[in-house]
Amino acid sequence: MAKIYIIGLGPGSVDDLTLGAINRINKGDKNFLRTKEHPTIEYFNENLVEYESFDYLYEDNEEFKNVYNDIVDNLIEEVSLGEDINYFVPGNPLVAEKTVEILLEKDVDIEIVGGMSFIDPLIMSIEKDPVNGLKIVDGTVFDYSMIDINTDIIITQVYNKRIISEIKLILSEIYGDEYKIYIVDSAGIRNSESVNNIPIYLMDRIPNIGYLTSIYIPRIENDNKDIYDLNDLIHIMEKLRGEDGCPWDIKQSHKSLRKHVIEEAYELVDAIDRDNIDDIVEELGDVLLQVIFHSQIAFDQGDFSLIDVTTTLAKKIIFRHPNIFLKEKLEKSEEVVYNWDRLKDLQRGFETIEEKLNHISGFPSSIKSYKTQEIAAKLGFDWNSIDGPLGKIKEEYEEIIEVLDCSQIDPERLEEEIGDLFFAVVNLARFINIDPEVSMNNANNKFINRFKFMEAKAIEKNKKLENMSLEEMEKLWSLAKEDE
Repeated sequence: MAKIYIIGLGPGSVDDLTLGAINRINKGDKNFLRTKEHPTIEYFNENLVEYESFDYLYEDNEEFKNVYNDIVDNLIEEVSLGEDINYFVPGNPLVAEKTVEILLEKDVDIEIVGGMSFIDPLIMSIEKDPVNGLKIVDGTVFDYSMIDINTDIIITQVYNKRIISEIKLILSEIYGDEYKIYIVDSAGIRNSESVNNIPIYLMDRIPNIGYLTSIYIPRIENDNKDIYDLNDLIHIMEKLRGEDGCPWDIKQSHKSLRKHVIEEAYELVDAIDRDNIDDIVEELGDVLLQVIFHSQIAFDQGDFSLIDVTTTLAKKIIFRHPNIFLKEKLEKSEEVVYNWDRLKDLQRGFETIEEKLNHISGFPSSIKSYKTQEIAAKLGFDWNSIDGPLGKIKEEYEEIIEVLDCSQIDPERLEEEIGDLFFAVVNLARFINIDPEVSMNNANNKFINRFKFMEAKAIEKNKKLENMSLEEMEKLWSLAKEDE
């Protein structure tokens, strides 16, 4: 069976070609280059070694992933003809070389002939010790998820101004425009190497950008922290609950923090309702703090870690979205919701309606009512038209009047009938696709805002609400409604 030899050309200089690479170049087999834009091609030309490059594919395709797949397809087609071929790539074949990664997944005979990677000369060029961690990423597919502010990052495959401009936008969002990074071109190549230590906003103004260009982003040092990531929060919480940590944080438990989880969730909802972006950011942080806090408590007790939490969440999301991750075809949003509910029940192991109802027992009253009625409705136990829930509200209201008209009011029955009325109103909201919790929260806010308006108007008149008559307050209430 014919074989593909994948040979590394080293970081750039002809002097860095290995003996193994030179032997393959002169072997006489057909030679393919991912790109001829590499200084070692000088050796091929001087020794009259024939080769074909795949540079034309970069010109024909806008997406780099298409280029990589086309190169692999071409190589497999060539080797299928029955003769060994050589495939030359810059640097080391196993370092930041996407085509090699794809080839290794194919059912084809491959042999790797190593070469020096670009990493060593790059580190030498900027005189940085990567002992605290080094991450290497592909610039053609770079996104926010690849950033780690606590680790040095090398972005390779930075071929042109378009790529570097896209990277610049992402980096400036995280590090800020003034954060200084390195743009290195032709690292380790005598008389060609250039190193620019510049702020991020100048990245796309560097003239010499090409196939041998890389970006080096130093990690953010602890004594110069302006931004923090999830790992920083974990370390902060470890310190707070550590031997010399905060006494309050150390003594907390899952149960003692329950009320804080609820409070932070409601404060986030309030910020969302007020459409206050700064407050949403802050309140999301407070909710996240609860997740990290509970995870650290569990880790200290040997129960689980934050990785267990994120892993469980990721698996749940993937399992409940087969239409995305398993390509199960669902076209309508209603089908997606149904599928989500079906898979959710399956994942939780619910086999009876009782198990579903028991699962929602801890929710606040209006949410519990909504979800209870939702379960019943999905079984077909629901009104045929809006006349049903409207009539039920009227019926419950009349039963309250009946209790109040009694010569001796029964407090327990009155409480029961009030509850039935609330339940009926929630049922109406569900039937017409209104979230009762959001609706009630809006009503609360409306009342609060009107009362604030009334107080402000009373103060303008040098009065206090508590000293005003009901008639005066009703006039202010009318003014508040008009002001809306």
